[in-house]
Parts: sequence; C-alpha cells; structure tokens
Amino acid sequence: MSTILEKARNKSAELPSGKDKIIAIVVSEWNLPVTNNLLMGAVDTLIAAGVTEDDIIIEYVPGSVELTFGAKTLIEDTMAHAVIVLGCVIQGETAHFDYVCDSVTQGITTLNLEYDTPVIFGVLTTNNQEQAEARAGGSHGNKGEDCAIAALKMIALQEKYLDLEE
Repeated sequence: MSTILEKARNKSAELPSGKDKIIAIVVSEWNLPVTNNLLMGAVDTLIAAGVTEDDIIIEYVPGSVELTFGAKTLIEDTMAHAVIVLGCVIQGETAHFDYVCDSVTQGITTLNLEYDTPVIFGVLTTNNQEQAEARAGGSHGNKGEDCAIAALKMIALQEKYLDLEE
C-alpha cells in the first residue's frame, strides 16, 4: 500500500523543468533486462520533462559495485547537473548480496556528501527476480521514472539556494 500512496504523492507534485539540464545515468550491466527497463523509464521521464536526448549521458558499468566509480567519473568529467545510478541486486544464497548493497549504498552516500552534484540512488535490492521486474516497469511502477523525478527535484532545490546566494 505504501508504494501506491507514494506514487500518488509523486504524481501530484509539480515536476521541475529539465530544459537546459544535463543528466548523466550510469547503468549496471548485471541484470541487464531489469536495468535497461529502469533506464528506459528514466530517459522517457527526463525527455517528457524537457531534457533533450543530447543532454542525457548514458554509461554502463559491469555491476552495482562499479556504479559508485562510474558516478564519480561522470561527476568529475562531465557537466552533468545530476547523476542517476541504476542497478539491480537480487538476494542469493550467500552474503554477497549484503556486501554489494552496503558497498553501493555507502558509495553513493559518500558521493552526495563530497560533491555538489546530486547522485540519485536507483539500485533495486530485491529478494527475487519477480520483485525486480515489478519495480522495473511492472506492477510497482518503474524506479527509473522515480529517479528521474528525484534528479530534477534535487537540481531545482540546489538552484533555489544558489539563486539566494547571488
């Protein structure tokens, strides 16, 4: 139920314009059918908000652990206003799931604290393939769309306070 309520809240808020914004997206190749669906949701949402295709930078990395380095590279080497990281980690029989999830979560948090470019966490951490598919364009929506919305909102927040400083 909370996912449904959250979707209603997100849709009721006005979406900031993406006009003249550059958005970088780093995508994990691991679980590619899921991460490509997340990517399509993010790209479609950004374009609908006014970001041009030429202003969307997309890079792939091998897995979710590598998303942090990919995001750092895009922050440092592009003019992106925000970076979205998209990945999918599915629970297995070993502790590997925990290590990967902790690594990428801490890495993205660190980037958000160290850089002035918002980094949006779009890594699905699910118990099984069905849950991942449900969140990548299935019955629970598309987390990629949510990440694109979050990126635009964080850019707008940052710009609001930059304008106050001038």
